[in-house]
Amino acid sequence: MELAEIRTYPLKSTKGISRPSAQVLPWGLEGDRCWAVVDPLGELIWVGEHPRLLSVSAVETPEGGLCLSAKGMGELKVPPATGDTIPLGCSNLDRAVLAHADAHEWFTRLLGKPARLVRLDDPGCRTITEEHRGLWDGPLLLVSRSSLQRLDGWIAEGAMERQEHPPDPLDVARFRPNAVIDGAEPFAEDAWTSVRIGEIDFGVSELCDRCAATIWDPATQDRGKEPLRTLARHRHWDGKTWFGIRLVPRNLGELRVGDEVRPG
Repeated sequence: MELAEIRTYPLKSTKGISRPSAQVLPWGLEGDRCWAVVDPLGELIWVGEHPRLLSVSAVETPEGGLCLSAKGMGELKVPPATGDTIPLGCSNLDRAVLAHADAHEWFTRLLGKPARLVRLDDPGCRTITEEHRGLWDGPLLLVSRSSLQRLDGWIAEGAMERQEHPPDPLDVARFRPNAVIDGAEPFAEDAWTSVRIGEIDFGVSELCDRCAATIWDPATQDRGKEPLRTLARHRHWDGKTWFGIRLVPRNLGELRVGDEVRPG
């Protein structure tokens, strides 16, 4: 098995960036999900209610800011966040730093509702509940290409049963993975308790339950029924649907596309 893709998401809920390599830090891949869009009360703006977030490309600049672009919006270069520290209503995350006011106006126009851009200035400040054993619950999300292919097959079978035209295969971007592996048996990752990728050891903290954000096509922002309809048929237990696993790093270093993947 090998590591086929590495993806990071500088701004939560927006387009991912494919990388040939990435540094592994205690809280995840370097530059991953350091920025977020929130409402005036500090509550995270959820992509399931505002799928236009999926159209946003956000690239970190060498200075530590962001370069934003989206269809129908002018490009905006956001300087490093140096505003006030504000309270957040996000799970296990209580504060972040406000970005420049131009970014708030840009996202307000994009979404049609008041919005603010914030940056997590101290990733180590996030607390983790006891159910995750005091660890980050899963700073890195791994999915398997063979598992996705099996899911695509189930979706096609369901369409044939309903006498519908089989849809195109799902884009793995729907699942927002950090690591995509190739060469495993479908859903073999369910049984892993640990995995070594290259020279980095990870513990498997849990399987990843999937929310309604996955039914939005990241390319078109159109809403459908898949993959949740089919996951509910084949991958449903404990009241949730499941796809992928969450990993916690046990040591630090660099991941590279092509690294060998060895489960434990």
